[in-house]
Amino acid sequence: MQIHEEAPDAKAHWDGVYGRVAHDAVSWYRPHLETSLRLIQSAAGTDASIIDVGGGHSTLVDDLIHNGYRNVTVLDVSDVALGRSRQRLGQAAERVTWLEGNILTASLPQAAYDVWHDRAVFHFLRDPQQRIDYGRQAQRALRPGGHLIMATFGPQGPMKCSGLEVCRYDATSLGAIFGPRFQLVESLIEMHQTPSGGQQQFLYCHFQFA
Repeated sequence: MQIHEEAPDAKAHWDGVYGRVAHDAVSWYRPHLETSLRLIQSAAGTDASIIDVGGGHSTLVDDLIHNGYRNVTVLDVSDVALGRSRQRLGQAAERVTWLEGNILTASLPQAAYDVWHDRAVFHFLRDPQQRIDYGRQAQRALRPGGHLIMATFGPQGPMKCSGLEVCRYDATSLGAIFGPRFQLVESLIEMHQTPSGGQQQFLYCHFQFA
């Protein structure tokens, strides 16, 4: 979970987190996002345009490139996180579009993406207006027929993360926020083991945009 928009001075907060905590010690760390990758592969081929929202320090971009995806954008509020990923990827980073910005206000191209992926951004948006703004961004940036792949804390997930309060969702409540243009294709619960040995319940939902 890389970008968290509703925190006061979100950029400073998350730059601080990435600046002081080892990449493999933060609670959301996972060496590979296998479920995310599977859902993306089931939704779109390697010529798809993909945006990974809040993916600044996630290894999903590595796995997408390794699996032949050629049009990947990573957006994050933290330039520290983005910088670490660029460094990790080395020369391969030149094959990725990197965007630093707040997903609620970022200027994204219209109808540009086939897949919108978000693992653990949305559940930090506690203000209803933020959730509305996020949904509008997704509707504007996704192409008709495109795919929204979301991972949030599930009904039994934690109530706080990184010192911030979060929202928890089931598939029905998450779908209701995005509205009827987003049709549920698949949902599942995944238990994420944190580096400290704890567990967090994640809800994955794959929606198709009409």
